[in-house]
Amino acid sequence: AVQLREKDLEIRDLLDMAYEIREMTRKYNAKLFINDRVDIALAVNADGVHLGQQSIPADAVRKITQGKLIIGVSTHSLEEAISAETKGADFITLGPVFETPSKIKYGKPVGVDLLKEAKEKVSIPIFAIGGIKEDKVSDVMNAGADGIALISGILGAENIKEKAKEFLRLL
Repeated sequence: AVQLREKDLEIRDLLDMAYEIREMTRKYNAKLFINDRVDIALAVNADGVHLGQQSIPADAVRKITQGKLIIGVSTHSLEEAISAETKGADFITLGPVFETPSKIKYGKPVGVDLLKEAKEKVSIPIFAIGGIKEDKVSDVMNAGADGIALISGILGAENIKEKAKEFLRLL
């Protein structure tokens, strides 16, 4: 899956980019999630929307979209994970599991133990995020993660396509 996460673009530029990415994801049969913007997700027929803790709640998105979108929610604690499921999220990301520059504002890493605990408490899929390098994939998967979400792990690579293939092999 691909998540369009552009928080600083003007709305028309974001919409244009979303249409372009939607075409690419269709070509490669990949799901497309739009970060926060339910309106953009609906406009481009994205598969889903990914919400932060300050976003519109999942239950409100479910009403607005009449169930047309898969809803993911970013979580950083057990309480947030449970709350996201209660409010109707279809899946969550949990992290940062390990130290990473892109998630510093969320505090110190939550570690794989929280991942294990969350897996026992929620029934929706959990995707580990934050500082996941190739040598950490087995750790998060063994802790119960249903998958991984990457930012710098992919975008920081010299060859993004090869790095993505490498991570897929590790799953």
